[in-house]
Amino acid sequence: MTMNLGFLTIYWRDMIRFVRFRTLLFSSLVQPALWMAFFGIAMSSNFNRLTTDVPPLPGIPNIGYLTFMAAGVIAMTTLFTSLFGGMVLLFDKNWGLMREVMASPLPRDHIIFGIALSGMTKSFIQSVIIMAFGILIGAEFFAGFGPAEVIFSILGILLFVGIFSLGFLFLSAAIAISLETPEGMQGIMTLLTMPIFFASNALYPVNAFPPILQAVSMGNPLTHLVNGIRYFAIGGHYQAIGIEYITTTTDLLVSLSVLVVFAAAMFGLAWWRFQRAVVT
Repeated sequence: MTMNLGFLTIYWRDMIRFVRFRTLLFSSLVQPALWMAFFGIAMSSNFNRLTTDVPPLPGIPNIGYLTFMAAGVIAMTTLFTSLFGGMVLLFDKNWGLMREVMASPLPRDHIIFGIALSGMTKSFIQSVIIMAFGILIGAEFFAGFGPAEVIFSILGILLFVGIFSLGFLFLSAAIAISLETPEGMQGIMTLLTMPIFFASNALYPVNAFPPILQAVSMGNPLTHLVNGIRYFAIGGHYQAIGIEYITTTTDLLVSLSVLVVFAAAMFGLAWWRFQRAVVT
């Protein structure tokens, strides 16, 4: 009995399209770098000036806002890439390609896996580029880490990025297969992006949030992705923007568990929608 690897065809097709569309490739790689360069450097100078009167805690690394925010930019880029990852399914539906794929012997869950794996690969590429660019402009990632620790930390970041991206790619695929026009999907994605992004700790601490927003943030997958990235890139104990941050191994495992549960739930939703989808 041979293993059905049809999802690899979907994966390679989407990756080839990603590489060949030079404008899409260039914008997806340059946009987060520009965001970090302009927004990060500008806001870093403001936050650093506002927190000059806050005494550093003895024996605890005191990182600048650029480093704090750079981890959030990695998470933000992963969110945007993943949410819009299912858009390719709508174009395939409009061009008639999805009808041929659905009529083939290829199991429908392979379509989900193929799109999800290609989106996850794109997120990996973007994350590595942002990390390298962040270090280049002054982000203190992996400060004091040895070579083995840096490799382990990068793998840890990619683990969190991968699971998070899978969850939102599954969600994106479920929405895409249920709609008929890219405009409708773009509206839904834009509606989802704002509350997910701003109700998280990507750009600022959530300590000052009202209690209800703090509760929302704790259930927000983006918050748990940022927790993982900061833990591996900065450390589990540091001071930033005048606030002391402590992330224990238990906290890290909780964040990872939340992302795993979210990804599993979104796969269930995508599988359910694909099993009932009718493409004409």
